[in-house]
Amino acid sequence: MHVKIPRVPLVATLTAVVAAAALLVLPNPLRAPADAGIVRMEPTDRAAAAPETTAPAEPAVTVAPATPEATAPAAPAATVPGATPVGTRPPVVDHGPRTGNKVALTFDADMTDGMRYQLRSGAVRSYANLKIIDLLERERVPATFFLTGKWVEQYPDVTRRLAANPRFELANHTYGHLAFTPDCYGLPRIAEREMTADVARTFDVVAAYGGRQTRYFRFPGLCHDRTALAALAPLGVTVVDGDVVSGDPFAKSWRPVVHAALDGVRPGSVIVLHVTEANAPMTDEALPHILAGLAERGLEPAPLSEVLGVG
Repeated sequence: MHVKIPRVPLVATLTAVVAAAALLVLPNPLRAPADAGIVRMEPTDRAAAAPETTAPAEPAVTVAPATPEATAPAAPAATVPGATPVGTRPPVVDHGPRTGNKVALTFDADMTDGMRYQLRSGAVRSYANLKIIDLLERERVPATFFLTGKWVEQYPDVTRRLAANPRFELANHTYGHLAFTPDCYGLPRIAEREMTADVARTFDVVAAYGGRQTRYFRFPGLCHDRTALAALAPLGVTVVDGDVVSGDPFAKSWRPVVHAALDGVRPGSVIVLHVTEANAPMTDEALPHILAGLAERGLEPAPLSEVLGVG
């Protein structure tokens, strides 16, 4: 763009030019590379066999969809756990280093339109299991919560409670728990053109609550492929699956959940659980036994960022 420059004395002009050149060579701290301590796996086309909530048939609930124009992706600060270079396909992580004794307890907070309809119709009482949060707080146990935007909007007070706990990290689980691949446990599928905006919108919703924010992201059902991963490239995230899937959704007893959580656990493990009471009703009963089993094995829960080698 051509800009007219008024006439000024020669000395003043030279001074301004020198000052501008100095600014151009100053380092930009926000362009520092993401922490290299994360254990990363090459992204592959995959749909992990983790049972997740499926949306039941019900009358449609009209919700304004996120559009690509609705939310402009913001570049994350490199100091935020999980932040990766914007514009590159995100790494996919199952676990941290197999050293030490740390493991990560992660809790998904699902919320679909079907689940919201069940709440409003009175078919279910709650998708926020406060007994889990009570136990974690009472025992001072660190945990990481993967939140859907709609769950946050449904439970703002619970979200504030999570954000206020310095032992809890907050992560992203999409806005409305839609599938990012075909055939993902019966979940309705999000349009490819809406994927980036959906995840960016959720970061914005969660960020408003403060606390220990991250750039960790988990796909519903752990279902992702190359297209889904490419859609996240503008957001600078780390995709976290998990190497220990508890199977707590719709469990009829706490015992299988405990066995699934403990049988394959190792140092660096990322354990996948749910905080959605109505569709994971046994998790609060299983959790004390899981904590006891970890202690017996000499394993200690830690924030996800610490388990992955960032914290």
